[in-house]
Amino acid sequence: MTIDYKKTLNLLDTSFPMRGDLARREPAMLKAWQERNLYRKIRAISQGRPKFILHDGPPYANGDIHIGHAVNKILKDIIIKSKTLSGFDAPYVPGWDCHGLPIEHQIEKKYGKHLPADQVRKLCRAFAQEQVDRQKADFMRLGVLGDWEHPYLTMNYAIEAGIIRALGKIFRNGHLYQGQKPVNWCIDCGSALAEAEVEYENKRSPAIDVGFEIIGRKDVCHPLAGVMAAEIPAGTRIFAVIWTTTPWTLPANQAVCVHPEFDYSLVSTSRGWLLLASELTNACLARYQLEGRVVATCKGLALEGLSLQHPFADRIVKVICGRHVTLEAGTGLVHTAPAHGLDDYFIGQQYGLPSDSPVKGDGKFSEQISLVGGMFVWKANDVVIDTLRSSGHLLHAEEIEHSYPHCWRHKTPIIFRATPQWFIGMQRQTAESQSFGESLRDLALRAVELTRFYPAWGRARLEAMIGNRPDWCISRQRNWGVPMTFFIHKETHALHPRTPELLEKVASLVEQQGIEAWFSLDATELLGEEAQHYQKLTDTLDVWFDSGTTHETVLKQNIQLRHPADLYLEGSDQHRGWFQSSLLT
Repeated sequence: MTIDYKKTLNLLDTSFPMRGDLARREPAMLKAWQERNLYRKIRAISQGRPKFILHDGPPYANGDIHIGHAVNKILKDIIIKSKTLSGFDAPYVPGWDCHGLPIEHQIEKKYGKHLPADQVRKLCRAFAQEQVDRQKADFMRLGVLGDWEHPYLTMNYAIEAGIIRALGKIFRNGHLYQGQKPVNWCIDCGSALAEAEVEYENKRSPAIDVGFEIIGRKDVCHPLAGVMAAEIPAGTRIFAVIWTTTPWTLPANQAVCVHPEFDYSLVSTSRGWLLLASELTNACLARYQLEGRVVATCKGLALEGLSLQHPFADRIVKVICGRHVTLEAGTGLVHTAPAHGLDDYFIGQQYGLPSDSPVKGDGKFSEQISLVGGMFVWKANDVVIDTLRSSGHLLHAEEIEHSYPHCWRHKTPIIFRATPQWFIGMQRQTAESQSFGESLRDLALRAVELTRFYPAWGRARLEAMIGNRPDWCISRQRNWGVPMTFFIHKETHALHPRTPELLEKVASLVEQQGIEAWFSLDATELLGEEAQHYQKLTDTLDVWFDSGTTHETVLKQNIQLRHPADLYLEGSDQHRGWFQSSLLT
């Protein structure tokens, strides 16, 4: 006998279908939520409850959403819905980052690079809005509830004006300065890059050891003889040997740097007498395939001030001392080009060395530079190496693979290049904290201590990044961005004495007409007769400044929200991006 066991089970009746069939049912469910205006109903019911504010870090308005976007929005939605069910008023106002190079790059690819700037801005604004609409539809399809009808866009006129006002606050607090120092420069972008716009990839580079001849009298009174207590035969050629993986920077060399406390040896070889760090002498001789005898030693400090002949330029350079020199690789003597490296720049400032870059924004040397004038930097490597080899200054050359900074958009190697830029100084004290002797770095690290991190290791990650980061270069040489609305004196390059007042006037114009108001502004409208002595700054702000100041332009302005937010939730990559720019601003 066959038994029908189904009849022996006491099952509840349910209206749930046997199959999920979500591909068909989900769109109908989401449509019903929208038709019922579910988000607004939740807001109405939640009025009077304690607030919980999750501030949405704005995704960039370029390209379709991907799995990273989905993880981001779904995690936020889980938290918002959980807090709502826990008795909080938890609004969710999504936003988008709308300015910056990637959008401008899309317009250049489609229309070419020679459009008028005002046309570029018009096309960029339209393109960004198209991208927002596409991404918004996909985010809503994920079932994320939020104020999708009124998102915040960094290209909204009111927010663009707010960004300018935030810049004004930072200026009034004394953080802002103009300087010519090396910045991350993408040749393809034609612009400075933020730290967060740089990623590291392996690159093959030429690594060379180069001799800088120590010059002075050609007899036994050689200038090194007294320093190292060595008898130096007349006519002996002595070379201070440097090691570098960027031969193209040698035209900008202004000094050779030693560590004041390291031991240095003078080594007699068949290629002349070589000055090397004592700890690296054996490794260097093996690399050069030379036999050598140590003639004398001294501390690096004793070498300070020695004169060296640049290996191919008609220039005398000096030995200087710096504590950034290491013994990890090379020779213990560091080729110093203040125009092409931050350590070089800072030590160069101490010694009064010039930091003008011989390399233009397109990656080519200025025409007047000897040997490599008009040449692209990477091609200059071969010319420099061949010249050193033929003159006898090249001790060794090989190719090595090493980690090197690349532009995160173009995936191409960047260079370090000194250009006039605007910086937020990490060591400059704020106006309100000068009595305590605190710098912006100090304030930021103290704020990190007061912040809760989930997971907890995020604190150490952010502390390390804030503790080590250089000054923030906030200026960019682009068309599609919030302008740095400053008037600069044509001769002294000083900011106009009424800068705070002028910033507010410009912000009011931008609030009505967008950033286009600045670019079309005739200076006489605000300066009158003074306009003949001043020029408008054409630089735009780093796009990280836009998103970083949304605590000012969104949280303090949107009536659904409040400042400060309870939670910033983003991927770990934002420890060097949005978390930092938000904290510092």
